[in-house]
Amino acid sequence: MILSPERKEPMAIFQNPEGQKYLLGKLFVLTFFYLNFLYLIPNYYFKKQYITYFSSIIFCFLIVVLLPDSLIHKRPEVDHKPPAPAEFREPRSGKPEPDFDFKNDPGPMQGPRPSHFSFQLSQNLFLFLSALFLSLAIRINNRLRQTEQLRLNAELSYLKAQINPHFLFNTLNSIYSLAIIKSDLTPTAVVKLSGMMRYVISEADHQFVSLEKEINYIKDFIDLQRLRFDDSVTITFNVTGDITGWQIAPLILIAFIENAFKHGINAEESSLIKIDISIENDQLQFLVFNNKVTVDRAEESGGLGIENTKNRLHLLYPAKHNLVITDTPNSFSVSLTLNLV
Repeated sequence: MILSPERKEPMAIFQNPEGQKYLLGKLFVLTFFYLNFLYLIPNYYFKKQYITYFSSIIFCFLIVVLLPDSLIHKRPEVDHKPPAPAEFREPRSGKPEPDFDFKNDPGPMQGPRPSHFSFQLSQNLFLFLSALFLSLAIRINNRLRQTEQLRLNAELSYLKAQINPHFLFNTLNSIYSLAIIKSDLTPTAVVKLSGMMRYVISEADHQFVSLEKEINYIKDFIDLQRLRFDDSVTITFNVTGDITGWQIAPLILIAFIENAFKHGINAEESSLIKIDISIENDQLQFLVFNNKVTVDRAEESGGLGIENTKNRLHLLYPAKHNLVITDTPNSFSVSLTLNLV
């Protein structure tokens, strides 16, 4: 009611024609906001039909400005009160007062008063432009956010599509090694692989999964590697802290573990792999260490795993992770801190 033509009595705005025009104009501006936001912008502006869009804007503006005046007509008013009885009109000085209308006198220092229509026009123009630019700003911002989200989803889908073949190749390689030596542990390895594949197929499409399931998947992977290498490699795996109730991106840690087994195992050399996972408060601390050994160059090809995981970390945990990779001539280690909330 700040800009209302009736400021003294708020309810008078509903009885005064000018107040009714005021309210109707504001109602038209509000209607235009939603019309522009929900229909004009997505159907014309985003489709680059600018002539149709701005023609519609001009048409809406004319409606907002002109229609209230055409719908509501000003009632005739009595500008002068009936003259008071003579005994009450006797001047103090004894002289008759001049019949002068101070109400309509502009005064010596004032020009003609601006018309109410020009005031109403400027007011409606301001509100109309505010509604126009506000609806445009909100809609364009929403569109940019949706576009960015679609881009992230497409990139994540591409990265996840790389995970399954990479995982399957490395795991089948392990089982193949057991089958070559006709190990009695081959059936157990197949069962482990079956459980891991079930997890990958059912959970990898989700953006986040249970941390407990993810750690069980890692445990199965490590057990499979132990079946493959028996006691020729020292492998330690420790989990501390409460892992229940937390969520994590699926297969976000396994690439670093696969890399350790890929570059840190040689039956003819001393091989050591250490994997530690700890949960404290809302942070996950992940550490993988392996000493470097001589490996077959044919197995060094690829390298999708770690780069893939780096990209996923930047997409899923922006400003919520800290990754430190230490590569020395004799060892390789990964330290990752994840904020789980």
